Amino acid sequence: MEKELYVDTRTDVFTSKTVLVNGDQKSSEINRTEFEIDTRYDPYENRVLDHPNTFLGAFLHLVKSSLGTGILAVPRAFKSAGLLVGTIGSILIGILCTHTVHILVKASHKVCEKTKLPSLGYADTAKEVFLQGPRPIQKYAWFAKGFVEIALMSTYYLSNAVYIVFISVSLTKLFAFYYPDIAWWDHYMFKIIIMLPLLGLCQIREIKHMVPFSFIANIMLVVAFSITGYYIFSGLEESHSDIRMVGNLTEMPSFLSTVLFAMEGIGTIMPVENSMAEPVFLGWRGVLNTAMLVIVTLFTAIGFLGYYRFGEATDVTITKNLPDDEIPAQIVQAAISISVFFTFMLVFFVPADILWRQLRDKISKEKHNMGQIILRTIMVVIITGVAIIGGEHLEGLIDLIGAIFFSSLGFFVPALLDIIVDFEEGWGVFHWRLIKNILIMILSIIALICGSYYAIIN
Repeated sequence: MEKELYVDTRTDVFTSKTVLVNGDQKSSEINRTEFEIDTRYDPYENRVLDHPNTFLGAFLHLVKSSLGTGILAVPRAFKSAGLLVGTIGSILIGILCTHTVHILVKASHKVCEKTKLPSLGYADTAKEVFLQGPRPIQKYAWFAKGFVEIALMSTYYLSNAVYIVFISVSLTKLFAFYYPDIAWWDHYMFKIIIMLPLLGLCQIREIKHMVPFSFIANIMLVVAFSITGYYIFSGLEESHSDIRMVGNLTEMPSFLSTVLFAMEGIGTIMPVENSMAEPVFLGWRGVLNTAMLVIVTLFTAIGFLGYYRFGEATDVTITKNLPDDEIPAQIVQAAISISVFFTFMLVFFVPADILWRQLRDKISKEKHNMGQIILRTIMVVIITGVAIIGGEHLEGLIDLIGAIFFSSLGFFVPALLDIIVDFEEGWGVFHWRLIKNILIMILSIIALICGSYYAIIN
């Protein structure tokens, strides 16, 4: 899954998929004691935006944020779940992801009204919900913010390791056709070779300087998707007797983790919503529902057709099923490698910036430049080490990230915040919203435990 970069300049909360313009959101905090108001505070009316996002702009941000390399792993998820369960499961997960985004945004709006703030990022939303909640939990507000920030940072850090494995697998497949003796390089040699230029590229510290690389990455991704689609559709008439309608129960956690890794974009939501001056993000015909309808349809179609085309031979990424001896397929391997390579530094910016902000005050100003160089170098080396330890087990890394981080950030935290923010006004008839959110949290815990267990076993 391609993960580019969001920067929420209001809250210092970062996400990993789509670039937003820096400096869009300007706000000033108002004394928290000044709650006496005659009219209801409207966050949208108080947002001062240099470049507000339109409906179309926000829609394109959300769709682009999910249409990354993760979609290439969805056919493997269908292989784990079976054709019928995979189709139904993808739709249900998409609906659930959409719902948890709804409740997260609504929770953010409610605390914005109470605190008279025009917008809040994900981590600060968690902090403010706890601060405005029942007195016994208010002391955990900073822990809630820290948990979200650490989870987001860890997601990007491990995603970079997945990227290195992804590139090495693609390059091995490409070069091994012409030089069979280097097939074993995938274990560590390609990863070390990839690390060397990344040591230099990851010293880029300004997002605007990464724009050309992002443009190249997107062009290469379009090329790879187009050729892969050709191979899938051109072979659909071939029958596969090994296609299963229902997979094994033990493989379901892998399906859930992979689809979450590919589809979930919970961290990108608040920066996009905060960049809008009109309240058209939610609602039946809002930006969120429209974008998620497109995303779920595309993911379900790619997963269904990919597994239907290759059956039980479906590999960890659909590109590995393409023929080694055909030029178009070789172009796919090269294009995917280039795309992921130039996306690496965008994702890397997030954990590097978070860690640097924790360290910069402890280092004298004249040593800041050298300190950043050393920090970024060490981080790239460690990421490469994680990728080497992961070996060829790309599916294991994808499952682990999806199980731990996307299940907690995408399901557990929004459901918990929804419970807290509605504590005073109640949870509806028979506390149905409370029951619903508890069920979502239980599902998140099950996905975390089972997904992590099977990912580690693999």
